[in-house]
Amino acid sequence: MTDAPEAPEPITPAVSEAARSAHGTNPWAVRDFRLLWLGRVVAVLAIQIQSSALLWQVYEIARRDHPIAEASLYLGLVGLAQFIPLLALTLPAGEMADRRDRKWTVAASIAVEGLCALAFLGMAIHGTPPLWGLLAVAVLFGACRAFLAPASQAFLPMVVGRAALPRAIAAQSIAFQTGAVAGPALGGVIVGLSIPLAYATALVLFLTALSAFLLIRTSGRPPKVEADIGRWAAVKEGLSYVWTNKIVAGAISLDLIVVLFAGVALLTPIFARDILHVGPQGFGLLRAAFGIGAFGMALYLARFPIVRRAGVWMLSAVAAFGICTIIFGLSKIVWISALALFIGGAADMISVNIRQSLIQLSTPDHMRGRVSSVSMLFIGASNELGEAYSGVAVRVLGPIGAAVFGGAGALAATGIWARLFPGLRKADRLS
Repeated sequence: MTDAPEAPEPITPAVSEAARSAHGTNPWAVRDFRLLWLGRVVAVLAIQIQSSALLWQVYEIARRDHPIAEASLYLGLVGLAQFIPLLALTLPAGEMADRRDRKWTVAASIAVEGLCALAFLGMAIHGTPPLWGLLAVAVLFGACRAFLAPASQAFLPMVVGRAALPRAIAAQSIAFQTGAVAGPALGGVIVGLSIPLAYATALVLFLTALSAFLLIRTSGRPPKVEADIGRWAAVKEGLSYVWTNKIVAGAISLDLIVVLFAGVALLTPIFARDILHVGPQGFGLLRAAFGIGAFGMALYLARFPIVRRAGVWMLSAVAAFGICTIIFGLSKIVWISALALFIGGAADMISVNIRQSLIQLSTPDHMRGRVSSVSMLFIGASNELGEAYSGVAVRVLGPIGAAVFGGAGALAATGIWARLFPGLRKADRLS
């Protein structure tokens, strides 16, 4: 690629119209962005409710015949079942997002996620489902996420234009956290009433999200490049771009390590049921506390974005996340546990906001699908791999030991990455 091609690809009418309608920097003035935002809120809400029901259902089934340490391994299998297709398909899916219509890829992925909710519902209605059946549907759901994430992230700049992109990223973070806040809390309440009702609610929400995306008028066709370099060569080009940009590579790999060791999503049903003894409602509270903290920070960053000392802010936020994970692991009082997760969620949002801004603003449009897929592979998939790791860690260290060890690992990683990636530590402006 050259920095200044002789015949640049013209901006599509949909993109230029969106940019004009946004008055430069206001994404909310764009009709299609509002639909995109609504679809994301509803889809995340559906995913969180479904995830809450699945984790609780699997743990309840496993605890009937196994002690805590062994039952936690089954929770780890839920994460592993979703990680394997993410690992296998994310990079090819990113390459496809740079060739195929991104909007229709998102819509098709959400439609299949709705079918997964329908399958979970069918098994729940027929009584106690086999664990292998739940895991099989979880594999399909992970495959959908592999195609959904890079296409949706690459589609966002096409809807709002580059000028409005920083504010659009913050708004999308608010959309995600809105679902992440309401989903676990609502999921915990609905699971307490009926697991089939939780899956039915998720199905309705997936259909609503699909309707919102189908109403978007902006074309999702990616810009054409001058030469077709082949699919695997295109994948390698995206990997090379991330690797040579040391700031982006450092941010992505740090988040991978921290989520792998210090993720607490899988631990919440164990702590709620067997350590804090607060039942499904308390489980919903713990799941929501993290999202509430992240949501509040997203609102703040939308109004007062970080513009200077980005690297220092990111490393400090990761360290704070590790400390909160340790406090959560040691706490025996539910409100202290929830407060630790609340502050941890706020710290995590700072890291997420900085990382996404760095990636999106520094990536040319025709490579956004591939670069987003690399980010998804190292960060999004690390959530599922982290759940699998947590299941093993609980088996070896116990739930408290697993949380404390993970938090300490996050603190250690912060110091190591600050030395390995000095450019990340010295990163200043998010522009």
